[in-house]
Amino acid sequence: MATILIVDDEQSIRNTLKDILEFEKYSVDVAANAAEALVCVKNKPYDLVFSDIKMPNVDGIDLLQQLIEDGFESPIVMISGHGNIETAVECIKKGAYDFIEKPIDLNRLLVVVRNALDCKKLVSTTKILKKKIDRHYVMIGESDAVKRLREIIMRVAPTDARVLITGKNGTGKEVVARQIYSLSARSSAPFVEVNCAAIPSELIESELFGHEKGAFTSAIRQRSGKFEQANDGTLFLDEIGDMNLSAQAKVLRGLQENVITPVGSDKQIKINVRVIAATNKDLQKEIEKGTFREDLFHRINVIPIHVAELAERRDDIPLLIDHFSTLICEEQGIALKEFSPQAIKLLKERQWPGNIRELRNIVERLIILGGRVITEIDVEAFA
Repeated sequence: MATILIVDDEQSIRNTLKDILEFEKYSVDVAANAAEALVCVKNKPYDLVFSDIKMPNVDGIDLLQQLIEDGFESPIVMISGHGNIETAVECIKKGAYDFIEKPIDLNRLLVVVRNALDCKKLVSTTKILKKKIDRHYVMIGESDAVKRLREIIMRVAPTDARVLITGKNGTGKEVVARQIYSLSARSSAPFVEVNCAAIPSELIESELFGHEKGAFTSAIRQRSGKFEQANDGTLFLDEIGDMNLSAQAKVLRGLQENVITPVGSDKQIKINVRVIAATNKDLQKEIEKGTFREDLFHRINVIPIHVAELAERRDDIPLLIDHFSTLICEEQGIALKEFSPQAIKLLKERQWPGNIRELRNIVERLIILGGRVITEIDVEAFA
């Protein structure tokens, strides 16, 4: 049951709103002024707050600002008997969810309540999902290689410098990119990922720069590209070594001039994007072969970061096993399983050509097929 707080200095208004909302099966508390409201919020979580604007001593707008400064995250709806457009706009700018006028229309009230509670639920769900995503992109390890990696990420992340991440498949290049993003000043803006190897060469330009309706046969509507979607944020160009030369030329122009041109259009769109690129290829050799532009390489290779293979950081394997075990058991809805010292020893001795991705897959297989404690027998049988 959702909990709602009503703040109004008029007892008749408080009681009327309380009766209406309780009839709709909400749990409702009331406060006669801002001081009482702050005490209520301190002692109990609320899903929604209604606050009158005109109140003695501390008015509703000051209460709104105080609640937001204190970290109150639920929607706040302002009520006024002297409402006008300027007041409503001021309330919304200061963080209110909505604004309603007295006398309060019953239908309008109930619609605002439903919408505000739906909004709170959506925000809460988004935060939970973001935490889950963040857990999948944690950098695990205490080896010298990982410590050096963390150190350079901490130095690079606060800047807008372009980064080129290199390393074999499965080493965790995307994890590095997301760590840089999450520690940057752009972390509240979008993080947009493009897998250049997964997009057909004839579609890569449309994917990156967008297109106009009718630009090509299947362009039935206008579409914004990844550069535009990542505006003010971070664009991660994964496997950039697989990008065709035509798209490379357009990316180079975008990085040089901070403008892009959608396919089939002559208009220029200004962009403000930080580019992080990654590849498992040796781009110097690709330049020699004529498949990668040298000028683009120098544009993206401002800060080079190399991610070590798992075989070069074997001491991190027990920590990675523990991390993956926790995640996988939660995902599968099963009790947490343990790995015996002998099982871990065997896993540390493997070559791991697939790096961390291969380790995660094998940990998942062992958890599903092995016993409550994963032993060396399970490793020999299933890994």
